[in-house]
Amino acid sequence: MTTNNDQILINQIIEGNSNAFAVLVDNYKDLVFTLALRMLKNREEAEEVAQDTFIKTYKSLDRFKGDSKFSTWIYRVCYNTCLDRIKKNKKFLNDVEINEFTAHEVKTIDNALTKIEAKEQEEAIQRCIAKLPSEDSFLLTLYYFDDLSLDEISKVVGITSNSIKVKLFRCRKKLASILKSQLEPEIIEHYERERR
Repeated sequence: MTTNNDQILINQIIEGNSNAFAVLVDNYKDLVFTLALRMLKNREEAEEVAQDTFIKTYKSLDRFKGDSKFSTWIYRVCYNTCLDRIKKNKKFLNDVEINEFTAHEVKTIDNALTKIEAKEQEEAIQRCIAKLPSEDSFLLTLYYFDDLSLDEISKVVGITSNSIKVKLFRCRKKLASILKSQLEPEIIEHYERERR
């Protein structure tokens, strides 16, 4: 399941090639940092967790069996390291209030977003995702930005694919609530009038 390049690097690292580990870190550092930042919402802590993730990965590489993608495995290490950090810091994250949306309202938000230029849209979504609770922003990042399947996310966080599907649905509702409050009201009003 692991890509050939990753497996070659892993074999070289196990044989003692430290340069191969530098290449592996370089390949995954941005993804690991982004996931840690989504969970912890603090740049310094995310950097520390990213470093811890790579240290743990290095120490346990010989236990990686290759029955899933290496990226899935390292995401899981990152996820668990973030959970440990949250417990250690005894952070209590506030949940975003979920408002009930009609299908029309969700569709209106989708339509408004498609009219925003691609870069602005991604920046707006990234800012709004950052406002979500840690686990929610982590799941949305894995699913939408890293294109992991439900099964792959299931392996990362250790819950069933069906539970992931339910959690993603709830995350999207929370995100819709944030997007609705963040988007310029006149954009939304324009598209609501257009749909009537």
